Amino acid sequence: MSALALEIKDLHAWYGESHILHGVNMTVPKGSVVTLLGRNGAGRTTTMRAMLGLTGSRKGSVRIHGAEAISLPTHKIAHLGIGYCPEERGIFSSLSCEENLLLPPPLKNNEAASNVMSLDEIYAMFPNLKERRNSPGTRLSGGEQQMLAVARILRTGADILLLDEISEGLAPVIVQALARMITTLKQKGLTIIMVEQNFHFAAPLADHFYVMEHGEIVESFPAAQLTAKQDTLNELLGV
Repeated sequence: MSALALEIKDLHAWYGESHILHGVNMTVPKGSVVTLLGRNGAGRTTTMRAMLGLTGSRKGSVRIHGAEAISLPTHKIAHLGIGYCPEERGIFSSLSCEENLLLPPPLKNNEAASNVMSLDEIYAMFPNLKERRNSPGTRLSGGEQQMLAVARILRTGADILLLDEISEGLAPVIVQALARMITTLKQKGLTIIMVEQNFHFAAPLADHFYVMEHGEIVESFPAAQLTAKQDTLNELLGV
């Protein structure tokens, strides 16, 4: 088995005629947390969507747990063990919190079956969701909706999580709870790739950083080099 959860080589992606990604290269070891940094429009969300085949077209190589996924349809890519939490969360507002958690079927591979988190495990990690388990999605706060969107992926047994701007617009106490969640999931051996605008949220959590600009990776460095790269980041991100 490869020690890499995800390996991307020369990934190009288009929306219609618009060429968005221009040869993205990225490696993500199993059990690590990787953060994609960049200004709005740099191509970070498109990179996540291209991993799952959700762009108009794509070419290059996307290997998930060693399996080539570039030519697979999205539902088969998901069954390789990858789950996506989009910025808009996508919970079912007419269903209760618990019904949302009971809805997704487990992924159909042996490794995923052992990763499926029970409702009890979910509620232990997210006490807010236990308290609101009978509340419809429309009655949940933004933070609770975000927790539910992540928890629903954990119910499938996916062990690679793509998290798009999960801290955006949330109260500091909820952001702290999400940081604890990411730390816990990493301890459980899950692999996490985050797109984050909130640098102060992402910085302490990540093992490695990739910086994107104009659909390309322009910087790549481990967390140990973060201080040394600060001036470069200030220039690229305007933070």
